[in-house]
Amino acid sequence: MLGVPACFIFLLCQLAGPAASGIPKKLVGAIGGSVIFPLNLSVNLVDSIIWVFNSTTLVIIQPKTADKNALIIVTQKRNMERVNFPHEGYSLKLSRLTKNDSGVYRVEIHNSTLQDPLTQEYELHVYEYLSKPKVIIGLQENKNGTCVTNLTCSMEHGEEDVTYSWKSLDQATNESHRGSILPISWRWEKSDMTFICMASNPISSNSSNPIFAQNLCEGAAGGQTPYVILYVLLSLFLLCSLTLVLIILIIRRERKKEIIEEKKELDTHQETLHFPPISEEMPEYDTISNFNELMAFGFDSARNANTVIHGITPLRHPPPPRPWPRHNGH
Repeated sequence: MLGVPACFIFLLCQLAGPAASGIPKKLVGAIGGSVIFPLNLSVNLVDSIIWVFNSTTLVIIQPKTADKNALIIVTQKRNMERVNFPHEGYSLKLSRLTKNDSGVYRVEIHNSTLQDPLTQEYELHVYEYLSKPKVIIGLQENKNGTCVTNLTCSMEHGEEDVTYSWKSLDQATNESHRGSILPISWRWEKSDMTFICMASNPISSNSSNPIFAQNLCEGAAGGQTPYVILYVLLSLFLLCSLTLVLIILIIRRERKKEIIEEKKELDTHQETLHFPPISEEMPEYDTISNFNELMAFGFDSARNANTVIHGITPLRHPPPPRPWPRHNGH
């Protein structure tokens, strides 16, 4: 180490330990979030700093000197807006994380006085925020009023590094249990028990909907099931009765409307067929008093005479004769 500045000896002690042991620093991040890869570097005798992800170079930095500003080169265009160095330091901040950002990162510090660069490795795990876990109820068995079954907690997705635990709540005690499977055995006297599954990963946690013991092993109370069935049947009977009454009322209302409409049509028809009153004045007909006069017209039988009589039309009386004018001297 002759000729190596004391500040580099201090930096070497900081970076060589983890690198020499092969144990990278573990970091966690959330999808859509950000993470900082810390680098405590406060020396000026550095030629360049290179950040590498797996085998791909991310950033090349030429630190600031007395006569020039720092030069930062981002090798991939898609990372231009995701890479940042806060507080004008050299710690790398990576934003807008995705699952593909999980992996091993390495920083290399180059100096002309050193044969090999100083390195530090980081292992990043990017996790999803956990959704609500779901609970599956296993085979249920009722043994002399005791309900025996298993509850299994799981995630639909994002099960990486997820741990499960259970809480059993009742009015007397609160118990906890680790693991995704909860074996339970309870009597009807403890029907107020509630079971909740809790899932967690390094960045988030969530809990399931509560599972009520009274909904498990129906019939464990020894006689509760018949009452439930009777209640359901009674509800269905009342619903059907109400529906039938409504249908009858609707039919009767429609029938009443039809009767009213038929009555209106009948009254209108009667008004249309109403005849005017018969006049008290009867038409006067000229009659033939003497049957012999009919024979003068060439009718040879009484049958023809009846035909003429029935076909005769009413005759009006001729007006009275006007008097002749009188002349003087007559």
